Amino acid sequence: MSATPQNNDNQEIDLTQISRKIGGFFENVSSWIFKCILFFKRNIIWVGILFVIGVALGYYLDKTTKVYDNEIIVSPNFGSIDYVNAKIKLIDSKIEDNDTMFLKEVVGIKNPKRLKGIKITPITDVYKFIENKPQNYELIKLMSEDGDVKKVINEPVTSKNYPYHLISYSTIEKTSDAKTVQPILSYLNNSDYYKKIQKEYVNNIKIKMQQNDTIISQINGFLNSFNNTVSGSQKSDKLVYYNENTQLNDVIKTKDLLVYEQGTHRIEIVNLDKIVKDNSSTLNIKNNDAVNGKMKLILPMLFVLLFVLAGLSKSYYRNQMSKLKK
Repeated sequence: MSATPQNNDNQEIDLTQISRKIGGFFENVSSWIFKCILFFKRNIIWVGILFVIGVALGYYLDKTTKVYDNEIIVSPNFGSIDYVNAKIKLIDSKIEDNDTMFLKEVVGIKNPKRLKGIKITPITDVYKFIENKPQNYELIKLMSEDGDVKKVINEPVTSKNYPYHLISYSTIEKTSDAKTVQPILSYLNNSDYYKKIQKEYVNNIKIKMQQNDTIISQINGFLNSFNNTVSGSQKSDKLVYYNENTQLNDVIKTKDLLVYEQGTHRIEIVNLDKIVKDNSSTLNIKNNDAVNGKMKLILPMLFVLLFVLAGLSKSYYRNQMSKLKK
Protein backbone atom coordinates (compact mmCIF):
# COMPACT_ATOMS: atom_id res chain seq x y z
CA MET A 1 0.00 0.00 0.00
CA SER A 2 2.93 2.36 0.68
CA ALA A 3 4.62 1.71 -2.73
CA THR A 4 2.49 4.13 -4.69
CA PRO A 5 3.29 7.32 -2.67
CA GLN A 6 7.01 6.52 -2.87
CA ASN A 7 6.85 6.25 -6.66
CA ASN A 8 5.02 9.57 -6.89
CA ASP A 9 7.67 11.24 -4.70
CA ASN A 10 10.46 9.82 -6.92
CA GLN A 11 8.75 11.09 -10.08
CA GLU A 12 8.35 14.56 -8.56
CA ILE A 13 12.05 14.60 -7.61
CA ASP A 14 13.07 13.52 -11.14
CA LEU A 15 10.92 16.19 -12.76
CA THR A 16 12.34 18.82 -10.40
CA GLN A 17 15.91 17.83 -11.28
CA ILE A 18 15.15 17.86 -15.00
CA SER A 19 13.54 21.30 -14.81
CA ARG A 20 16.53 22.60 -12.85
CA LYS A 21 18.95 21.21 -15.46
CA ILE A 22 16.95 22.76 -18.31
CA GLY A 23 16.80 26.06 -16.48
CA GLY A 24 20.55 25.93 -15.80
CA PHE A 25 21.23 25.17 -19.47
CA PHE A 26 19.26 28.18 -20.71
CA GLU A 27 20.88 30.35 -18.05
CA ASN A 28 24.35 29.30 -19.22
CA VAL A 29 23.37 30.00 -22.84
CA SER A 30 22.08 33.48 -22.00
CA SER A 31 25.19 34.15 -19.93
CA TRP A 32 27.40 33.04 -22.85
CA ILE A 33 25.50 35.27 -25.28
CA PHE A 34 25.86 38.24 -22.91
CA LYS A 35 29.64 37.60 -22.61
CA CYS A 36 29.90 37.53 -26.41
CA ILE A 37 28.09 40.87 -26.62
CA LEU A 38 30.47 42.34 -24.03
CA PHE A 39 33.46 40.90 -25.92
CA PHE A 40 32.41 42.47 -29.23
CA LYS A 41 31.58 45.74 -27.44
CA ARG A 42 35.06 45.91 -25.89
CA ASN A 43 36.79 44.97 -29.16
CA ILE A 44 34.49 46.63 -31.70
CA ILE A 45 37.37 48.59 -33.22
CA TRP A 46 39.57 45.54 -33.74
CA VAL A 47 36.65 43.53 -35.12
CA GLY A 48 35.82 46.33 -37.55
CA ILE A 49 39.42 46.62 -38.72
CA LEU A 50 39.74 42.85 -39.27
CA PHE A 51 36.40 42.78 -41.13
CA VAL A 52 37.45 45.58 -43.48
CA ILE A 53 40.86 43.98 -44.10
CA GLY A 54 39.16 40.64 -44.84
CA VAL A 55 36.73 42.21 -47.32
CA ALA A 56 39.51 44.12 -49.11
CA LEU A 57 41.82 41.12 -49.29
CA GLY A 58 38.93 38.90 -50.41
CA TYR A 59 38.02 41.25 -53.26
CA TYR A 60 41.67 41.28 -54.35
CA LEU A 61 41.97 37.47 -54.31
CA ASP A 62 38.65 37.02 -56.15
CA LYS A 63 39.85 39.41 -58.83
CA THR A 64 43.36 38.00 -59.27
CA THR A 65 42.76 34.25 -58.75
CA LYS A 66 39.78 33.42 -60.94
CA VAL A 67 39.44 29.74 -61.82
CA TYR A 68 38.11 28.63 -65.21
CA ASP A 69 36.94 25.19 -66.36
CA ASN A 70 37.72 23.94 -69.85
CA GLU A 71 36.40 20.92 -71.77
CA ILE A 72 37.44 19.02 -74.90
CA ILE A 73 35.27 16.29 -76.45
CA VAL A 74 37.48 13.71 -78.17
CA SER A 75 37.14 10.39 -79.99
CA PRO A 76 40.03 7.98 -79.27
CA ASN A 77 40.46 5.93 -82.45
CA PHE A 78 42.09 2.54 -83.17
CA GLY A 79 41.46 1.21 -79.64
CA SER A 80 43.66 3.90 -78.09
CA ILE A 81 41.46 4.71 -75.08
CA ASP A 82 43.75 3.00 -72.55
CA TYR A 83 46.72 4.85 -74.04
CA VAL A 84 44.85 8.18 -73.77
CA ASN A 85 43.80 7.49 -70.16
CA ALA A 86 47.41 6.76 -69.22
CA LYS A 87 48.64 9.95 -70.88
CA ILE A 88 46.03 12.11 -69.13
CA LYS A 89 46.90 10.55 -65.76
CA LEU A 90 50.57 11.28 -66.43
CA ILE A 91 49.83 14.95 -67.16
CA ASP A 92 47.71 15.19 -63.99
CA SER A 93 50.49 13.66 -61.88
CA LYS A 94 52.99 16.15 -63.31
CA ILE A 95 50.62 18.98 -62.38
CA GLU A 96 50.41 17.68 -58.80
CA ASP A 97 54.23 17.37 -58.66
CA ASN A 98 54.55 20.90 -60.06
CA ASP A 99 56.78 19.56 -62.85
CA THR A 100 56.55 22.65 -65.04
CA MET A 101 59.52 21.54 -67.13
CA PHE A 102 57.71 18.42 -68.34
CA LEU A 103 54.45 20.29 -68.94
CA LYS A 104 56.19 23.00 -70.93
CA GLU A 105 58.84 21.06 -72.85
CA VAL A 106 57.11 17.70 -73.43
CA VAL A 107 53.40 18.53 -73.45
CA GLY A 108 53.81 22.09 -74.75
CA ILE A 109 51.61 23.96 -72.26
CA LYS A 110 52.37 27.70 -72.52
CA ASN A 111 51.73 28.59 -68.85
CA PRO A 112 52.03 25.31 -66.88
CA LYS A 113 51.88 27.05 -63.49
CA ARG A 114 48.32 28.16 -64.31
CA LEU A 115 47.13 24.62 -64.97
CA LYS A 116 45.39 23.14 -61.90
CA GLY A 117 44.29 19.63 -62.89
CA ILE A 118 43.12 17.44 -65.76
CA LYS A 119 41.00 14.29 -66.13
CA ILE A 120 39.16 12.27 -68.77
CA THR A 121 35.71 10.71 -68.40
CA PRO A 122 33.58 8.73 -70.88
CA ILE A 123 30.43 10.34 -72.24
CA THR A 124 27.71 7.76 -71.63
CA ASP A 125 25.99 7.07 -74.95
CA VAL A 126 24.80 3.49 -75.11
CA TYR A 127 22.98 4.10 -78.40
CA LYS A 128 26.21 5.03 -80.17
CA PHE A 129 27.86 2.06 -78.49
CA ILE A 130 25.43 -0.44 -80.06
CA GLU A 131 24.74 1.43 -83.31
CA ASN A 132 25.50 -0.88 -86.25
CA LYS A 133 27.32 -3.19 -83.81
CA PRO A 134 25.21 -6.26 -83.01
CA GLN A 135 28.01 -7.76 -80.91
CA ASN A 136 27.94 -4.74 -78.55
CA TYR A 137 24.17 -5.03 -78.20
CA GLU A 138 24.48 -8.70 -77.33
CA LEU A 139 27.21 -7.84 -74.79
CA ILE A 140 25.02 -5.26 -73.03
CA LYS A 141 22.09 -7.69 -73.09
CA LEU A 142 24.17 -10.51 -71.62
CA MET A 143 25.74 -8.38 -68.87
CA SER A 144 22.42 -6.84 -67.86
CA GLU A 145 20.83 -10.24 -67.24
CA ASP A 146 22.72 -10.65 -63.96
CA GLY A 147 22.65 -7.03 -62.76
CA ASP A 148 21.31 -3.51 -63.04
CA VAL A 149 21.38 -2.08 -66.56
CA LYS A 150 22.50 1.37 -65.35
CA LYS A 151 25.37 -0.21 -63.42
CA VAL A 152 26.43 -2.22 -66.46
CA ILE A 153 26.35 0.87 -68.69
CA ASN A 154 28.58 2.82 -66.29
CA GLU A 155 31.06 0.02 -65.58
CA PRO A 156 34.65 0.82 -66.70
CA VAL A 157 34.71 -2.24 -68.97
CA THR A 158 31.74 -0.85 -70.90
CA SER A 159 32.18 2.91 -70.54
CA LYS A 160 35.74 3.02 -71.82
CA ASN A 161 34.48 1.73 -75.18
CA TYR A 162 32.07 4.61 -75.72
CA PRO A 163 33.05 6.62 -78.81
CA TYR A 164 33.22 10.03 -77.10
CA HIS A 165 35.19 11.07 -74.03
CA LEU A 166 35.44 14.37 -72.16
CA ILE A 167 38.82 15.86 -71.24
CA SER A 168 38.30 18.50 -68.56
CA TYR A 169 40.89 20.72 -66.91
CA SER A 170 41.03 23.93 -64.88
CA THR A 171 43.20 27.02 -65.23
CA ILE A 172 43.77 29.93 -62.87
CA GLU A 173 43.45 32.45 -65.71
CA LYS A 174 41.70 32.45 -69.07
CA THR A 175 43.27 30.17 -71.63
CA SER A 176 43.04 29.74 -75.39
CA ASP A 177 43.10 27.03 -78.03
CA ALA A 178 46.77 27.67 -78.75
CA LYS A 179 47.84 27.71 -75.07
CA THR A 180 46.29 24.44 -73.89
CA VAL A 181 43.97 22.64 -76.33
CA GLN A 182 46.38 22.16 -79.24
CA PRO A 183 49.40 21.23 -77.04
CA ILE A 184 47.34 18.58 -75.21
CA LEU A 185 45.99 17.12 -78.47
CA SER A 186 49.42 17.15 -80.10
CA TYR A 187 50.88 15.33 -77.11
CA LEU A 188 48.13 12.68 -77.23
CA ASN A 189 48.53 12.18 -80.98
CA ASN A 190 52.30 11.75 -80.78
CA SER A 191 52.54 7.94 -80.89
CA ASP A 192 54.57 6.04 -83.49
CA TYR A 193 52.71 2.81 -82.78
CA TYR A 194 49.23 4.21 -83.29
CA LYS A 195 50.39 6.15 -86.34
CA LYS A 196 51.25 2.82 -87.98
CA ILE A 197 47.89 1.39 -86.91
CA GLN A 198 46.17 4.46 -88.33
CA LYS A 199 47.93 4.10 -91.69
CA GLU A 200 46.96 0.44 -92.09
CA TYR A 201 43.44 0.98 -90.80
CA VAL A 202 42.71 3.78 -93.27
CA ASN A 203 44.35 1.82 -96.09
CA ASN A 204 42.09 -1.17 -95.36
CA ILE A 205 39.02 1.06 -95.52
CA LYS A 206 40.10 2.49 -98.86
CA ILE A 207 40.62 -1.02 -100.26
CA LYS A 208 37.18 -2.03 -99.02
CA MET A 209 35.66 1.05 -100.65
CA GLN A 210 37.33 0.23 -103.98
CA GLN A 211 35.93 -3.30 -103.85
CA ASN A 212 32.48 -1.97 -102.97
CA ASP A 213 32.64 0.41 -105.95
CA THR A 214 33.52 -2.54 -108.20
CA ILE A 215 30.60 -4.60 -106.89
CA ILE A 216 28.22 -1.64 -107.25
CA SER A 217 29.41 -1.16 -110.83
CA GLN A 218 28.80 -4.84 -111.57
CA ILE A 219 25.32 -4.64 -110.04
CA ASN A 220 24.58 -1.55 -112.13
CA GLY A 221 25.71 -3.43 -115.25
CA PHE A 222 23.44 -6.34 -114.40
CA LEU A 223 20.47 -4.06 -113.76
CA ASN A 224 21.08 -2.14 -116.99
CA SER A 225 21.28 -5.43 -118.90
CA PHE A 226 18.06 -6.62 -117.31
CA ASN A 227 16.37 -3.31 -118.07
CA ASN A 228 17.48 -3.49 -121.72
CA THR A 229 16.13 -7.03 -121.98
CA VAL A 230 12.74 -6.01 -120.58
CA SER A 231 12.57 -2.92 -122.80
CA GLY A 232 13.51 -4.94 -125.90
CA SER A 233 10.85 -7.53 -125.19
CA GLN A 234 8.20 -4.86 -124.82
CA LYS A 235 9.08 -3.31 -128.19
CA SER A 236 8.97 -6.69 -129.94
CA ASP A 237 5.63 -7.55 -128.33
CA LYS A 238 7.17 -10.71 -126.89
CA LEU A 239 6.55 -11.92 -123.39
CA VAL A 240 9.50 -12.34 -121.06
CA TYR A 241 9.03 -14.65 -118.12
CA TYR A 242 11.19 -14.52 -114.99
CA ASN A 243 10.60 -15.97 -111.59
CA GLU A 244 11.85 -15.38 -108.04
CA ASN A 245 14.97 -17.42 -108.75
CA THR A 246 16.50 -14.34 -110.36
CA GLN A 247 16.69 -12.84 -106.82
CA LEU A 248 16.39 -9.37 -108.33
CA ASN A 249 15.09 -7.96 -105.06
CA ASP A 250 18.15 -9.28 -103.17
CA VAL A 251 20.45 -7.68 -105.74
CA ILE A 252 18.79 -4.29 -105.27
CA LYS A 253 19.01 -4.63 -101.46
CA THR A 254 22.69 -5.54 -101.72
CA LYS A 255 23.36 -2.42 -103.78
CA ASP A 256 21.48 -0.28 -101.29
CA LEU A 257 23.53 -1.69 -98.39
CA LEU A 258 26.80 -1.14 -100.27
CA VAL A 259 25.90 2.47 -101.08
CA TYR A 260 25.06 3.07 -97.40
CA GLU A 261 28.32 1.40 -96.38
CA GLN A 262 30.28 3.63 -98.75
CA GLY A 263 28.76 6.73 -97.17
CA THR A 264 29.62 5.42 -93.70
CA HIS A 265 33.22 4.79 -94.77
CA ARG A 266 33.59 8.33 -96.15
CA ILE A 267 32.48 9.80 -92.82
CA GLU A 268 34.70 7.33 -90.99
CA ILE A 269 37.78 8.43 -92.92
CA VAL A 270 37.09 12.04 -91.95
CA ASN A 271 37.08 11.05 -88.26
CA LEU A 272 40.22 8.90 -88.61
CA ASP A 273 42.61 11.67 -89.63
CA LYS A 274 43.91 11.73 -86.01
CA ILE A 275 44.63 9.12 -83.36
CA VAL A 276 42.65 11.26 -80.89
CA LYS A 277 40.08 13.24 -82.85
CA ASP A 278 38.89 16.48 -81.26
CA ASN A 279 35.21 17.10 -81.93
CA SER A 280 34.64 20.32 -79.98
CA SER A 281 36.06 22.40 -77.14
CA THR A 282 34.57 24.82 -74.63
CA LEU A 283 36.95 27.17 -72.84
CA ASN A 284 36.92 29.64 -69.95
CA ILE A 285 33.81 28.57 -68.01
CA LYS A 286 34.06 30.51 -64.75
CA ASN A 287 34.25 28.18 -61.76
CA ASN A 288 32.36 29.35 -58.66
CA ASP A 289 32.48 26.05 -56.78
CA ALA A 290 33.81 25.77 -53.21
CA VAL A 291 35.56 29.04 -52.24
CA ASN A 292 36.17 30.27 -55.79
CA GLY A 293 34.85 33.83 -56.10
CA LYS A 294 33.69 33.86 -52.47
CA MET A 295 36.83 35.01 -50.65
CA LYS A 296 35.34 38.47 -50.01
CA LEU A 297 32.73 36.75 -47.83
CA ILE A 298 34.89 34.03 -46.31
CA LEU A 299 37.97 36.03 -45.25
CA PRO A 300 36.12 38.63 -43.09
CA MET A 301 34.28 35.87 -41.24
CA LEU A 302 37.49 33.86 -40.90
CA PHE A 303 39.48 36.80 -39.47
CA VAL A 304 36.74 37.64 -36.95
CA LEU A 305 36.41 33.98 -35.95
CA LEU A 306 40.15 33.67 -35.38
CA PHE A 307 40.09 36.85 -33.30
CA VAL A 308 37.24 35.47 -31.17
CA LEU A 309 39.05 32.13 -30.70
CA ALA A 310 42.19 34.00 -29.67
CA GLY A 311 40.16 35.97 -27.12
CA LEU A 312 38.57 32.81 -25.74
CA SER A 313 41.95 31.11 -25.48
CA LYS A 314 43.35 34.12 -23.63
CA SER A 315 40.39 34.14 -21.20
CA TYR A 316 40.69 30.39 -20.63
CA TYR A 317 44.42 30.77 -19.90
CA ARG A 318 43.77 33.51 -17.32
CA ASN A 319 41.08 31.47 -15.56
CA GLN A 320 43.32 28.43 -15.32
CA MET A 321 46.22 30.52 -13.99
CA SER A 322 43.97 32.11 -11.34
CA LYS A 323 42.83 28.63 -10.25
CA LEU A 324 46.44 27.49 -9.91
CA LYS A 325 47.36 30.53 -7.80
CA LYS A 326 44.44 29.86 -5.47
